[in-house]
Amino acid sequence: QVQLVESGGGLVQPGGSLRLSCAASGNIFNINTMGWYRLPPGKQRELVAAITSGGGTNYADSVKGRFTISRDNAKNTVYLQMNSLKPEDTAVYYCNAFITNRANYYTRNYWGQGTQVTVSS
Repeated sequence: QVQLVESGGGLVQPGGSLRLSCAASGNIFNINTMGWYRLPPGKQRELVAAITSGGGTNYADSVKGRFTISRDNAKNTVYLQMNSLKPEDTAVYYCNAFITNRANYYTRNYWGQGTQVTVSS
């Protein structure tokens, strides 16, 4: 079994900061690209940021310069540092990772359970 567990969401005022964490656990052989998606109320899910196993990053235009994605390969964990938060950043944030399972060496896409981020005064 492989699972992703997120933490760090909550309520923050505009201009504030939050740090999301997502830890992968289970029978893991290898983790490739990890990322964060979000589902704003009434909208479609969108990619926020992604990071490869080598550290290459990709960001949505709406978060460039405000959000930073990073990962600790030794801990199988990906982070999302969110600064200068805006009300439009309000969404459920989901962790995503392409993981090779040690049991069968099959690679598939895994999702976390989601964590709510609300930016409001």
